[in-house]
Amino acid sequence: MAYVQPAEFAAKMVEAGESKILMSTKDTLIRAYMAGAILALAAAFAVTITVNTGNPLIGSLLFPVGFCMLYLMGFDLLTGVFTLAPLAVIAKRPGMTWGGVLRNWGLVFVGNFAGAMTTAVFMAIIFTMGFTTEPNAVGQKIGVIGESRTLGYAAAGAGGMLTLFVRAVMCNWMVSTGVVAAMMSNSVSGKIMAMWMPILVFFYLGFEHSIVNMFLFPSGIMLGGQFTWSDYFLYNEIPTVIGNLVGGLTFVGGMIYSTHYKTSPKRSVAVGQPAE
Repeated sequence: MAYVQPAEFAAKMVEAGESKILMSTKDTLIRAYMAGAILALAAAFAVTITVNTGNPLIGSLLFPVGFCMLYLMGFDLLTGVFTLAPLAVIAKRPGMTWGGVLRNWGLVFVGNFAGAMTTAVFMAIIFTMGFTTEPNAVGQKIGVIGESRTLGYAAAGAGGMLTLFVRAVMCNWMVSTGVVAAMMSNSVSGKIMAMWMPILVFFYLGFEHSIVNMFLFPSGIMLGGQFTWSDYFLYNEIPTVIGNLVGGLTFVGGMIYSTHYKTSPKRSVAVGQPAE
């Protein structure tokens, strides 16, 4: 498995964050677009399995295939750059600024949304025979998911919004753990095994992932779900994005950086002083 020690993958996290900030606009958008499209397809895959088998655990067990594929191909999710990009600024890498971080986040959001929407349109066509028939069982299920996870939260008022936020925090605690887990091994098999576990946890527990929702909710609207675009953004996407940011940066990026980066030999290159 070629295990990588924590001090080493902490340095890799900072280096990855720096590379995200320095990436060209074109490359950032392309990589984010592909990540959004692949993760959306994985969500459609998992919902289809759940509907056909009646067992959500099986769908959850297989959903991580999309996450593993997109990260092995070097594509970027907003949830991942939420965790990695700020570390380059916190570590005082030369030329790294918060403006660069915000630029990266904005471009990745746009790319992820465009990719997820592409998959949403394609799958809606498949579920409705080109919009000529009623949605099939999978399409109906996606519509129900959209309703329950927008209007359901809204109906519960402040408690619903708090629940949504906490689910989003917990989601990116797990997803960003998966992102970092891929750095813990130098072998493909090791990376896949390490990524698979936290992604399975987040999906089976029904936590809120902003990019998965970029597929589920727009496609739910196209498939007859009784909610609107404003419901989606106000009662799911915006709170989910904020929660994903807090969960990934605080409980993964911040925690690992604060305890492991200071012991990395590469720290001396970044900050001009010996490792502690």
